[in-house]
Amino acid sequence: MLTKRIIPCLDIKNGRTVKGVNFLDLRDAGDPVELAKQYANLGADELVFLDISATLEGRATTLDMVLHVAEQVNIPFTVGGGISSIEDVDALLKCGADKVSVNSSAIKRPELINELSNKFGSQCIVVAIDAKLVDGQWKVHLAGGSIPTKLDLFEWAKEVENRGAGEILFTSMNHDGTKNGFANQALKKLSETLNIPIIASGGAGNVQHFIDTFKDGKADAALAASVFHFGEIPIPDLKKELKANNIEVRLAP
Repeated sequence: MLTKRIIPCLDIKNGRTVKGVNFLDLRDAGDPVELAKQYANLGADELVFLDISATLEGRATTLDMVLHVAEQVNIPFTVGGGISSIEDVDALLKCGADKVSVNSSAIKRPELINELSNKFGSQCIVVAIDAKLVDGQWKVHLAGGSIPTKLDLFEWAKEVENRGAGEILFTSMNHDGTKNGFANQALKKLSETLNIPIIASGGAGNVQHFIDTFKDGKADAALAASVFHFGEIPIPDLKKELKANNIEVRLAP
């Protein structure tokens, strides 16, 4: 059985880790390099590093920050934010990233997914999807969730898979930062529709929420930010609870 993964997310703005609610009201959560090192030591399975203002500011992800984080961790490390070309990905991988996450640029030009997958391999390409439940339909948003599109979550996710993505990071904008639990119904439907791993994001507030997203949402990994950044859920304790609930996880030695 494949182990379920626990992934802290470092949302970066102006060189600092930040966290908000429903993509708004950001507050400082610490130095990203120190947090990355801490999470690697605590037994996180992977890290996701998102330069959340890169797309809105029309620039690429900050490479020196990626380099510093990569020097401190020995676990897989995904980087996203402002990635729109083969050259962007090549630079990030050379700085130490293991995978890259694309979002807005893939919506604007879906062929980018094919190009990146063909060049670097699908195992390296994560497509992040920010979606919001509007009048009973999950609608995809771009530019850090600030711009709605007409794309349906499930149709876009299937297209993403067909174009060569190796994994999907689905964030429910309705649940983000609320600590009320993950969007498990949508996650379950994604899992049943697709053949690639799904990372659940948005809504983690307690240990039971992680148990539920693995059991009910059929997620392959669960990503969270504030509950880890502010010490509300220690990763070693979380993994012990998951193990006790018959969820296969990798325990730190």
